[in-house]
Amino acid sequence: MKPGGGRKLRFGVIGAGAFAEACHVPGLLSHPRAEVVAICGRHRERAQALAGRFGIPAVHTDPGELVARDDLDGVTLCTPNAAHREQALLAFAHGKHVFCEKPLGLSVAEAEEMARAAEASGRVHQVAFTYRYLYGVEELRRRVQAGDVGEPFLFRAHHEYWDGLRPGGWRELKAPSGGGVLYDLGSHFFDLARFLLGPIEAVKADLQYLPRPGVETDDIATVSFHFVSGARGHWQSSRITPQRAPNHVQVVGRDGALEALLSRGSLDALRLARPGKPGWEDLPLPDEASDGQTHALGRMMRSFVDACSGGGLGEGDASFQDGLAVQRALTAAEESAAATPSSSRRT
Repeated sequence: MKPGGGRKLRFGVIGAGAFAEACHVPGLLSHPRAEVVAICGRHRERAQALAGRFGIPAVHTDPGELVARDDLDGVTLCTPNAAHREQALLAFAHGKHVFCEKPLGLSVAEAEEMARAAEASGRVHQVAFTYRYLYGVEELRRRVQAGDVGEPFLFRAHHEYWDGLRPGGWRELKAPSGGGVLYDLGSHFFDLARFLLGPIEAVKADLQYLPRPGVETDDIATVSFHFVSGARGHWQSSRITPQRAPNHVQVVGRDGALEALLSRGSLDALRLARPGKPGWEDLPLPDEASDGQTHALGRMMRSFVDACSGGGLGEGDASFQDGLAVQRALTAAEESAAATPSSSRRT
């Protein structure tokens, strides 16, 4: 479905929670060729309030009604992980372009079905891997591919935040989320690893749970893996420990190392280290990288509008096939952790 004449592309957003308000709706509206004409939320009052703040004319509580509208070019899914499969399949069946939050689903089987439907639909299909849209990550990838640090032999990433001891969201529950930090942050890290260094062939993981009421999913995930290229990787994420350094990703090569900060854009920087030389060198990025805003969110949503307008994803965008590859890595991590005695629900 392509817009006729000079009209704007029209989108519907399924999900009316905090991230829809912070990312999906304003990100789409920041594109000069996009408008949001419908929003869907489980709670009508919440959806109506969000629609009022952004001037969205139509409110639904049934995703099936929204995707069946004939005045939409595409939809974005900003809902708990367990809802992604059904909503994406409905949207493709109604001829819509689809942007889906990560991870694609709760299992490899779900992700495979979604990827098949995406390919069969002939529509744009994109996954919300936000870190791809950081200027630092973008430049890190360009420099790795250009050989600036020589042959890469190690990927590593670290992310922690100190609010998981106050549970209250759906990510702490197994049914809607599928997993804790493994699914939430691990999906980002497995995608980053593939984005920067290529396919992954073997995964080993350890998951830690801190027993407390209302929490059913993992709190700390520690993962190591091998790339098809022979390089190694490891990452750790925690929601129950204080941050000891800015969240970051590194690629280490024979001739140097590159490190990019990880955020929604408020922290966006890149630096370089060389063997035998003390310290790190800050590398130049576009001025917007240091604006202190969550610019990666807007860049990501605008990339979806561009893809719908142009009929295909950009070189740095993630397809449902990329989402499927990440789902396979998540499942391999879960299976490895289940087979490891130290991956326990006791701490």
